[in-house]
Amino acid sequence: MVGAAILESPGEGIGSNSILSQKRQLSSSDAAKRDAKKRSTMLMDLEILDCPICYEAFTIPSSRCDNGHLACSSCCPKLNNKCPACTSPVGHNRCRAMESVLESILIPCPNAKLGCKKNVSYGKELTHEKECMFSHCACPALDCNYTSSYKDLYTHYRITHMEINQINTFICDIPLSVRMNISKKILIRTEHLTNHLFAVQCFREPYGVYVTVSCIAPSSPELSQYSYALSYTVDGHTVIYKSPEVKRVLKLSFETPLENFMLIPNSLLRGDVLEMRISVKKLNKE
Repeated sequence: MVGAAILESPGEGIGSNSILSQKRQLSSSDAAKRDAKKRSTMLMDLEILDCPICYEAFTIPSSRCDNGHLACSSCCPKLNNKCPACTSPVGHNRCRAMESVLESILIPCPNAKLGCKKNVSYGKELTHEKECMFSHCACPALDCNYTSSYKDLYTHYRITHMEINQINTFICDIPLSVRMNISKKILIRTEHLTNHLFAVQCFREPYGVYVTVSCIAPSSPELSQYSYALSYTVDGHTVIYKSPEVKRVLKLSFETPLENFMLIPNSLLRGDVLEMRISVKKLNKE
């Protein structure tokens, strides 16, 4: 019993101290109940928060038909705003109850075991992972499967892939001349102060060569952001491209880009070598 426990505890008297002890025990009990509720929430089957049509996580706003069947806002137009379960109109009425649930469900970041302590809304894990400082980045070297945090990636690349006495660093705001073989597809350079790895990639297509620049790092607002400019000159002709943003990626894509690139037409190519000028500008401080 609580009273007996109080009387037998050393240093505890009858009166205000015993009342405080009872309150502390009740508070501990309440905290245990709250923790149990939290654990039960974590054990909930989160698939019930997925759209039954596209199987993606519901987003706000979410919709319901007159009979209560749910559909995400993206699926309603594809269904001509007709519920697939009962053919009632759907997409005109928001399901406030589901939206309240979505706002209340937080799950640990996928990188929790790596040190991230943030909780994210269900369905937004991938968005957060691209920005998470603990996300692993893939080595940009061809045929290398190494992954690590962006901070450790430079050390791996320098030790494993850089040749002795190879100069591959640059300083922001100072134009850099590069010479790369189109057939090698990729050229890596590192920013002198931050050690961020930058990849210059080229993609040969029937009508010319695409050239783009990426930074191997999470898109976290806590890290430096960059813009870049490319220029290519041959026989008095110059192609210039300026981008307001260097795309930050966790892993390089080797598919021809659809945006953010410079196109050098075949008429201006001279063999398999590209000689270009690259200027990278830091937009914010890390």
